Amino acid sequence: MPTMSWVEGGEGRKPGAVAGYASPARPWDGPSYPTCTTDARDVTAPASSPRRDFARAAARPDADLDLARVALLIAREEYPQLPPEPYLARLDQMAEEVRDRLGQESAPPVVLQELLDVVYRRHRFQGNREAYYDPRNSFLNDVLDRRKGIPLTLGIVVLEVGWRLGLPLEGVNFPHHFLVRYSGDVLQLLVDPFDGGQVRFQDQAQEFLDRVYGGMVRVRPSYLEAASRRDMLVRLLNNLKSLYSNVSDDVRAVAAVERILLLRPDAHNEHRELGLLLARLGRAEDAARHLRTFLDRAPGSPEAPRVRAILRDLGEDS
Repeated sequence: MPTMSWVEGGEGRKPGAVAGYASPARPWDGPSYPTCTTDARDVTAPASSPRRDFARAAARPDADLDLARVALLIAREEYPQLPPEPYLARLDQMAEEVRDRLGQESAPPVVLQELLDVVYRRHRFQGNREAYYDPRNSFLNDVLDRRKGIPLTLGIVVLEVGWRLGLPLEGVNFPHHFLVRYSGDVLQLLVDPFDGGQVRFQDQAQEFLDRVYGGMVRVRPSYLEAASRRDMLVRLLNNLKSLYSNVSDDVRAVAAVERILLLRPDAHNEHRELGLLLARLGRAEDAARHLRTFLDRAPGSPEAPRVRAILRDLGEDS
């Protein structure tokens, strides 16, 4: 089954603009890691580098992926000294706070309501409408520090705290607006992590879609499919790739695509995008290798003629 890779959008979005873009406080002085020079799955980096740690985590089966930890490893390429443990401890602490407030109550819907109350009312997490396209909204450490984020990263907070409480929660790859689903034995609820944890019955999903498309798009069953942990991490990196590409930050965009390929080595279109980005950076040999990989794997793609033309411009035979 093909995996959807929606990029976040929604109420905070200003069509046609990269609104509120602001780089993290640390100035960009080049990558703190080597980029891939052979295959996207080959990582030539020191044993303790952020990329090496991410590659090791990405190689695990989906069920073994620690979603929050790997999201923090994504942020570590921007913040190389970032320690994951204090941020994971914050998620633990929020779960403990929910338990303390519950007392002897254990009914899952009540636990869910208390979870949302702790995250959104007591800790005041909120969707960042004012600066939706700030990359910090996609770095879990920044989200936990600033208590602001996009639907996906706020959803990761809800999921991770909920999983610590034993709640049957899963991510939902809703188009342009990530959701969290509570899947109980007799009740299915959708939680909007961007809008204060607003809860709707699953048959009210059209309301969420109408906010993005103004009633022009109808809900399809595929929009409500569960997102695997790998899906969520790819979606997070797709957000970063889109943000950086829109402001011509090709070095960071390359880093995002390389990590997508570590999670999904069979994502053929990512080889094409990586090749185009590397060509813009003047890395003709690396660009040609990825463009040829794309052609080898998807020779009938509508993009194939354009890719062959680019290879000719690079002086490479396709």
